[in-house]
Amino acid sequence: MGGRFAVHFSDGTYSSMIEIQQVDPKQAEVIDLIHQLDEYQESMYPPESNHLDPIDELSKTNVIFLAAYDGTRICGIGAVKIFYDYGEIKRMYVPEEYRGKGIGKDIIKELENRLIARSVFAARLETGIHQHEAIALYKKLGYSKTAPFGDYTKDPLSVFMEKKIDRIQTRD
Repeated sequence: MGGRFAVHFSDGTYSSMIEIQQVDPKQAEVIDLIHQLDEYQESMYPPESNHLDPIDELSKTNVIFLAAYDGTRICGIGAVKIFYDYGEIKRMYVPEEYRGKGIGKDIIKELENRLIARSVFAARLETGIHQHEAIALYKKLGYSKTAPFGDYTKDPLSVFMEKKIDRIQTRD
């Protein structure tokens, strides 16, 4: 699993091949993106509405953490925490200069493929109500709203989503 794909920019140029691979979330470049994501979310939501798993939690054996690379430069991250009957998508983040190029979509597809490989056929996530681009992406990928799950409680600033997955997906 994993692999390479081309990213086309709006100015007509394109990147070298983007590669998605499993990484250790304790790597410095990954920590930098996690901190950027934390700052972004903390600017929009109060602490009680931020469900930011710490790096130690993301390093556990039930977590798959992926990073997308443009050559040697990291250009996106995402993780999935695997539970008995579902996986929870966590820590999805693509820096602004790489947004709109399909990197987030491809990270999610790869996370879903990793779940299927482990015979887990449901993906769930929590995101914030102000993250309109993320919500639109999740809907486009087949996610629909659901009730709070796991340890989450109802929060007016949260959107809970779920998708049933049953086949390996390819990147387009």
